[in-house]
Amino acid sequence: MARTVFITGASSGIGEAAARAFAEEGYRLVIAGRRHERLKTLKRELEADFAAEILVLSFDIRDRFQCEAAVESMPEEFADIDILVNNAGLAAGLERIDEGDPMDWDAMIDTNIKGLLYVTRVIANKMIQRGAGHIVNIGSIAGTQPYPDGGVYCGTKHAVHALSQSMRMDFLGFGVKVTEIRPGMAETEFSLVRFHGDQEAADEVYSGITPLTGDDVADAILWAVQQPAHVNISEIVITPQQQANAYCVSRGKREENGGE
Repeated sequence: MARTVFITGASSGIGEAAARAFAEEGYRLVIAGRRHERLKTLKRELEADFAAEILVLSFDIRDRFQCEAAVESMPEEFADIDILVNNAGLAAGLERIDEGDPMDWDAMIDTNIKGLLYVTRVIANKMIQRGAGHIVNIGSIAGTQPYPDGGVYCGTKHAVHALSQSMRMDFLGFGVKVTEIRPGMAETEFSLVRFHGDQEAADEVYSGITPLTGDDVADAILWAVQQPAHVNISEIVITPQQQANAYCVSRGKREENGGE
């Protein structure tokens, strides 16, 4: 029987790439996000390419009641989630704390921390009842390496790092694995969202380097969840070859504030 994977933020970037990787491997998928039309398009493509079983759930992860209602609405064949990929997240703005927009702060905190908690709570409960499951949290190197002008985003990813470690301890003995994957610079819609649609500013982030792609991170997710039952991959840090950490990026010379 095919295992079922629930992916948040599946309409683009790492989430979309993960959906494709799991579909190609024969998994049943629940793809979740706010952009319903994008999710429907992805569903059609995965069904056509891989004959995959796909369920689309459109809801706002920042709303606890929508999260709970969406999960509880799943038909029986999708209800037992084997793997949860907490991918939904964003960065909004790049400025000092005193210049930051509280609306951006709310978006990051509500999505990156609270949304992850809302979805995890309801799905982990079902995993514990069955005595099996795997939760994959998509963090960031910013979760251990804060950088200037990114304080609130870095703070949310520090929270994801701490929550991942706490979940590992909380679920110990219940048969539920927990993995955190912390990418560095990955060229998705990340920077475009951070700079509020400014394509030139987004492109500049990756100037002179070959960044990660969503597919690179999806490969790491797939590898982690396909380990033997007795093996738990606690965390994976993955960066471009030209990025040593959040501060050191080679674009022909060493520069600071690599970000992501």
